[in-house]
This record gives sequence, C-alpha cells and structure tokens, in this order.
Amino acid sequence: MSETKQSRGHMGAILTIAIWGTTFISTKVLLRDFTPIEILFFRFVMGYLALCIVCPRRFKTTGLKQELMFAGAGLTGICLYYLLENVALTYTLASNVGVIVSIAPFFTAILAHLFLPGERLKKYFFLGFLVSITGIILISFSGGSVEISPTGDLLAISASIVWAAYSILTKKISGFGYSTLQATKRIFFYGLLFMISPLFFMDFALDLGRFTNTVYLMNIIYLGLGASALCFVTWNFALRVLGAVKTSIYIYLVPVVTIVFSVLILNEPVTWKTAVGAGLTLAGLVISER
Repeated sequence: MSETKQSRGHMGAILTIAIWGTTFISTKVLLRDFTPIEILFFRFVMGYLALCIVCPRRFKTTGLKQELMFAGAGLTGICLYYLLENVALTYTLASNVGVIVSIAPFFTAILAHLFLPGERLKKYFFLGFLVSITGIILISFSGGSVEISPTGDLLAISASIVWAAYSILTKKISGFGYSTLQATKRIFFYGLLFMISPLFFMDFALDLGRFTNTVYLMNIIYLGLGASALCFVTWNFALRVLGAVKTSIYIYLVPVVTIVFSVLILNEPVTWKTAVGAGLTLAGLVISER
C-alpha cells in the first residue's frame, strides 16, 4: 500500500477524533431540551439523509452473508454502542464512562487477532495501552473522586466491546469492494432500523418545533453532518486503509481533544493531572503505533 494512502488513513482517523472529541459541547447544549435518545436519533437521521444526497446510487450485496455483516455493523456501531454509553451515564460517573470506553482499542486488538488475518498482537501495543490508559485515568479523575458503580461500569465495558465488534465488521466489509460512502450509508440504514424499537421504550418525542431555536439547529447539524455523516465515512476509510487495531488506537486521543477544547471554549482550568495525563496518553499512542 502506498505511503500516500497510509497518510490519508492517518489523517482520516485524526480528523474523526478531532471532531468526536468536541461533540460533548453540542450534546451539552442540546441536553437542555432533548433527551439522549432524541439527540442520537435526530443526528443519525440527518447523517443518513446527507449520505443519501452525496451518494444516491443504490447497490445490491452479493448475498445474505454480506447483508448480515452490514446489519451487524449498524446494530453495533450505530445503535448499541451509543445506547449503552448513554444508559451507562445514568448509572455511573461520566469520568468512569470516559475511561472505560477508552479501552475499546484493547478489545479491538483481541477480536482482530482472532478474526482478522494479519492483525497480530504485539508487545508495543500492550505497552502503549498501559501508558495511555494511565494518562486517561489521570485526565478523567483529575477533578473528582473515584466511584464504582457495577451496573453503569458494566454497561460502559459492554459499549467498548460492541465498538470493537463494529471495527472488526467494518474492516471485513471494506473487503467487499464497495465504496466507503456506499458502505457507510448501508450501515447507517441498519443502525436507524434497529434504533426504532428503543424509541418506544425510552423518553422520545418527535417535536421538531424545538429546532426553530437556531442554537439547537446548528448543534444538531454539527452532530448530524460532522460527527455522524462525515466522521463515520473518514473513520471507516481509516479502518479500510490502516486496519482495525491501528485505527482504534486513535481513540486514546478523545480525552486529550476534549481537554484542549474545554480550555479554549469553556475556559476550564488545566491541572497538573490533566497535563501529565495528556502527555502520557500521547506517549502511549506513539508507542502503540510501533
């Protein structure tokens, strides 16, 4: 594979993480009048419609096995991951969820070793993981106490495993020969399809009148077009080019990006723990990429 394509893969992963690390700001604004499930549904509907406009051509899979792969990716990466993460936040601290979700690369490496050829486990990955997770723990608990909540923490662990499964499925889908846009659109379709059932059991109201508020409208557009449509395309492209393990390592950067934008936009202070934690997280990323 050419170095240029590899570089584009790394840039795609970095762009994705840069946007995903800022979504907490838009989500925080929308939570004033929207429930988590409403934000989730509206952003992915908007993302799906955007992908349909950009990539209107339909395609047929070659058989049931491929269709099940797309359905599995939609169920895990679009529906279950975000539902588990949102529900986990109602049972445990956000700092707990932030740390636990950041171990997704570890589960991705295990599953990739088992199900993907050429994705071998290496000592540098585990060394980098330990360094990064130490940094993420420092970042997440720099301003508060540690609190164990079995239900919430287990849900967060489940979210990490589900995201790892999504990474493996998407990497396998990348071998089918479809474009990244086509594949992502099909994954979004199944994700929304699986999301419909939970809407009836969770606190969901359509009430589109809330989007007459310009602030709400701009934030849902950012989440829908940027964090959903664009980012899933760039992330899936990175998975296709770099592989599941190397791409997933960039997840370590999410809390670092969050710190930077918290300082720049929300004027939050930087403590010595967050500074050291950010340094360790970046060092772990470099080690793991070896």
